[in-house]
Amino acid sequence: MINIEQTQIQEVILHHVSSEEQDVIINQEVIAFQNEDEQEVLKKILLKPFVLHAQTFEFTHEVDLEYNVLFNLAKSIYENNEFVTDSGKIATHLTASSSHHQIKNGDLFVAKFQHIILKNKSYEALGIYKFEEKDSFVETTTSGSSNSMEFKKGIGTKKPDKACLILFTEEPYTLLIIDSNKETDYWQNDFIKQQAKNDFINNTNNVLTIAKDFITKQVPEDFEVNKTDQIDLLNRSVDYFKNHETFEKEEFEQQVFQDENVIESFRKFDESFRTKNELSIKNSFEISEQAVKKQARVFKSVLKLDKNFHIYIHGDKKLIEQGVEKDGRKFYKVYYEEEK
Repeated sequence: MINIEQTQIQEVILHHVSSEEQDVIINQEVIAFQNEDEQEVLKKILLKPFVLHAQTFEFTHEVDLEYNVLFNLAKSIYENNEFVTDSGKIATHLTASSSHHQIKNGDLFVAKFQHIILKNKSYEALGIYKFEEKDSFVETTTSGSSNSMEFKKGIGTKKPDKACLILFTEEPYTLLIIDSNKETDYWQNDFIKQQAKNDFINNTNNVLTIAKDFITKQVPEDFEVNKTDQIDLLNRSVDYFKNHETFEKEEFEQQVFQDENVIESFRKFDESFRTKNELSIKNSFEISEQAVKKQARVFKSVLKLDKNFHIYIHGDKKLIEQGVEKDGRKFYKVYYEEEK
């Protein structure tokens, strides 16, 4: 979703956070890179987990946005460039938000980036990363005619346990969030205080979810359909998003559902789903290619027949026919031109 090819780390600092105040370490100096390779390695560790992200959030607060602590600290770094001081305040805020004894200690990286691309626009960004678990690795050295190795633990290919990338778009900014343990909700609800962003990415996700739920749950209740009919509707839904750059609600309904009775049923289901889940979705929006790729994985186009056969249906449903033998056995007849 984001492009990081030209991204550079402006500043980065490492703190240590803990639920015990005496174990918290707030550094006063940024990390100095010895060469460009070191910066490139750290950039990949910190940003690669977000490249394929297909869900966005924004800062919020139950009273007013000005009371959101992390929003104000991020804004201060962006506008006033008090990076070292404000990064320390971020660590302090995280400690205050995670005081429960079961919260794990960890290393906290705070990094400021420039030239992160979203929707063909370049933004500055602030990344906050908590690493609770470290990878084991072996460091080898060669001296003269002898070799040696040492077992160590550190940060490597494993993505952070918790992270937040703040893209400085229009306020209240655009957030990408990683939270590997959602049983502890302090990261998202206490430290960040976020809500889903009403943008083209989440609109794409939400409409695809509504379409899938309607086809798999509501359509069988309202109409006489078989499994191949449902798979055909699922395929047409995904194909619409794959083949269009912009979503238009009426166009989508006509191309996917076609029958006016099915369209009317979908509209009622859509309205009920939006109300129940407090969603505000635009009837016209740019389609997120990354969101479509992620959602397409859960659109099942597989026809499972007992434990013997799985038929993958990706094309014209007219090429598959269903029937019943005189002895009651069910069958499908499949037409094709070429075997591969």
